[in-house]
Amino acid sequence: MTLRSSVAAFAGRSSYWFLHTFLKGGSSLPGKITTKIDPDILRHLGQNYDVVIITGTNGKTLTTALTVRVLKQKYDSILTNPTGSNMEQGIVTTFLRAPKTKGARPIAVLEVDEANVIKVTRYIKPKAFVFTNIFRDQMDRYGEIYTTYQKIIDGVALAPDATIIANGDAPIFHSKNLPNPIVYYGFDQDTDDKTTDMKAKPNTDGVLCPKCQHILHYHSLVYSNLGDYFCPNCGFKRPELTYKLTKVGDRTPKSSSFEVDHSPMKIEIGGMYNVYNALAAYAVGRFFDVTPDQINTAFIEDKKVFGRQEEINVDGKKVTLILVKNPVGLNQVLDMISTDKQPFSFVGLLNANYADGIDTSWIWDGNFENLPKLNIPAYITGGERYKDITFRLKVAGVPDDKHEVVPELSDVLEKIKTLPTENVYVLATYTAVLQLRKLLADKGYIKEGMGA
Repeated sequence: MTLRSSVAAFAGRSSYWFLHTFLKGGSSLPGKITTKIDPDILRHLGQNYDVVIITGTNGKTLTTALTVRVLKQKYDSILTNPTGSNMEQGIVTTFLRAPKTKGARPIAVLEVDEANVIKVTRYIKPKAFVFTNIFRDQMDRYGEIYTTYQKIIDGVALAPDATIIANGDAPIFHSKNLPNPIVYYGFDQDTDDKTTDMKAKPNTDGVLCPKCQHILHYHSLVYSNLGDYFCPNCGFKRPELTYKLTKVGDRTPKSSSFEVDHSPMKIEIGGMYNVYNALAAYAVGRFFDVTPDQINTAFIEDKKVFGRQEEINVDGKKVTLILVKNPVGLNQVLDMISTDKQPFSFVGLLNANYADGIDTSWIWDGNFENLPKLNIPAYITGGERYKDITFRLKVAGVPDDKHEVVPELSDVLEKIKTLPTENVYVLATYTAVLQLRKLLADKGYIKEGMGA
C-alpha cells in the first residue's frame, strides 16, 4: 500500500470510529473522505478478497443478506454492506471497517448500485456477478431499462473472467453476448405446460425480442416480464437454467415455502419476488459449493433485513416496514399484503430525494385500486410528497372517511399507535425508510443499525 493510500485509509477509519462512537454512525462519509485523499483506494482495500457483486433493480439488499447467510455455512470470514449503502463511498466504508483476517482468503459480498458497478470493477476484479432483474426505476438517474443494463455491462466488461449468475427469466440478461462464463437461475416448475402460449400485460417493460423486436410470448409467467419466454418470430428463447425453482408451496406475508432442484426450502419472509432473491442466493451458494441442506439451514434463520419487511413492535402494534421504489416492486408488495388473512391498516410514505428518484410519476403504475377491495379499516399517507400519494389513493377509490393525511413522520408514528388494527403495513420510499427508522431508534423501538 502506498503512503497516500495508507493516509487515506487511516483518515477513513478514524472518521468511521468517530461517527460510530459519538454520532450514531454513518456509512458514506468515511468513504467520501478516503476517496478524496486517494481516488484509487478500492484497489488496495479490496485486493485480498474474493468479491461477489450483487446488482439489479429490485432485491439487491435481501439477496445480499441471504447470500451472506448461505456462505457463512461454509466460510468464516465474509464482509458485506448490510444497510444498502451501495455506491462507491459506501463500499469503500465497508472495506474500511473490515476486521483483519488470517488464514483463508476472505469473501466480500457487496450490494452495488447499477451505475456504480464500473466504479468498483475499475479497481477490483470480482469472482462473480449476480444479476437480479432490471425494471423501470428512477428514470431521472438510469433512463430506460436498456440504458441501466448497459451501465452494468460496462462494468462487467472490466472483469471478463468473472462468472455471471443471472436471472434466466429476465429476457434482458440473455440479450447480449458476453465473454464471461454465465449460469442462469429461474422458475421451472414441474407443473409448467411447455405448450402454453401467453403474453405479458400490454404496459409491461422489456417484452420486445432483443433480436427481432417482435413481442415475446411465454410458456409460463411469474410476474412482470419474468418467465419462460420465447419469440415466435425468430426463435429467441430463455436459456437453459442451471438452478431451477421446481415447486412453489405455501406462501403468506411472513414466509414462503418452495423447492429448488427438488430440495425443500423456506424463507421467513413473504412475496414471490423474495423467492427470486432466495433462488439467486441459492445459486451463489452452489457456485461456492455450499450444499442444499446447508442453504436451507441458512434460509430459515429468522433474521430481519434492514427496511425489508422488518416487523417492529410499536406499543403493541405489529408494524411491518417495506421499501417500495418502482411500479413492479410496489405491485408485488401490494399482492403480498393482500394475502394476509388478518385485518391490517395501511400507511404510505412518499419522498422524492435523489436516493428515491425525484420523479414520483411511477406511483400511477401501481395497482392501488386493489386496496379498497381489501376492506382495510384505516389509511395514512405522509412523507415529503404526501400530496402526491394522498391524491393517488383518492383516485384509487380509498374512502375519505378511512384516510388520514399526516405529512410529518413524527406525527405518523404517533398516529400508528391509534390505528384500529394490530397489524400495520408501512410502504415507504428509501429516504422515508431511513427517516422513520431513525425516529424509531430515537424512541427506543429499534437499534439504529442492523447487521446482515
